[in-house]
Amino acid sequence: MKTNLGVIRRYQEYLPIENKFIVDLCEGSTPLLETCRLRDALGIKARVYLKFEGMNPTGSFKDRGMCYALSKAWEAGAKAVICASTGNTSAAASAYAARCGIKSVVLIPEGKIAFGKLSQAIQYGAQIIQIKGNFDQALELVRQIGEKSNVAIVNSINPHRLMGQMTAAFEVVDVLGDAPTYHFLPVGNAGNITAYWKGYTKYHQEKKSSRLPKMMGFQAAGSAPIVQGQIIEHPETVATAIRIGNPASWKGAEEARDVSGGVIDSVTDEEILEAYDLVARTEGYFCEPASAASIAGLKKWSAKNDLSEKDSIVCTLTGHGLKDPNIAVDRAPTPVTCEPNFDDVMKLISGE
Repeated sequence: MKTNLGVIRRYQEYLPIENKFIVDLCEGSTPLLETCRLRDALGIKARVYLKFEGMNPTGSFKDRGMCYALSKAWEAGAKAVICASTGNTSAAASAYAARCGIKSVVLIPEGKIAFGKLSQAIQYGAQIIQIKGNFDQALELVRQIGEKSNVAIVNSINPHRLMGQMTAAFEVVDVLGDAPTYHFLPVGNAGNITAYWKGYTKYHQEKKSSRLPKMMGFQAAGSAPIVQGQIIEHPETVATAIRIGNPASWKGAEEARDVSGGVIDSVTDEEILEAYDLVARTEGYFCEPASAASIAGLKKWSAKNDLSEKDSIVCTLTGHGLKDPNIAVDRAPTPVTCEPNFDDVMKLISGE
């Protein structure tokens, strides 16, 4: 369902703003792929769909919310925007800021950002400040700067971010004709599960869907504050995009879980990387490790719970694999080298 319209123009009744302030990079309309080989590999009878948000302009779901946050900042006369980021937020913020000519400032945790994401912020012209601390400390600084200056915050504590991100739920219903039975997502700062629930609820209230899905969120085991019920001072996980110890949308995620009858659980790094490999090798989607938490969560949960052929499942893949390519390269076997002739290459292909 590709169009040349971004999410604001497609869903402007839900995202009000003057047309002259719309910042648009044709985000949204991302693929919703029904799986076959992945579903079979997981031993699931239900229909399983992948919402691949890595096909957005900067390669992650953050573009949906950022287009509206930057549009509203521009409308309000902001001259600069700021965010704390583990990577994807910085890429989206700096891209949309460049689009409308607003300065972008990015605070990143030292040594905790994938170069695929950092390179984007650099190229989009952001001012990048690295702090000697983690994401949660960076976000606290951003809050202080937003309160004491005229720099607009574009992290998900900005409500316009979540309004833009809820359009992903609209798209799922628009394509499937109804909400799925279950929706599985990675949970880091928890804005996405909050936004999807907001979108599904809005469509259900307007009778554009007949039901609400159970919201199934999964954190990395080393960075699972909602699961553990306490702030994690030093979160650790290979999935850098969800390495967050104090989610800004903690309460929103719990509400989505509780009202929908879903769960928020955790998966290990080993389970995440297994799912990361599995989705690429069964369905041809290369997602970043954090995205694979949704697949890992589905595998873990479905092993203990029955799913019927009548059920439908959507798993959000939040970002493209090229965001964090070192994870794939560092784990790959060393390429085999041979002479440039037919016989040697055929011997390798045949395994002789």
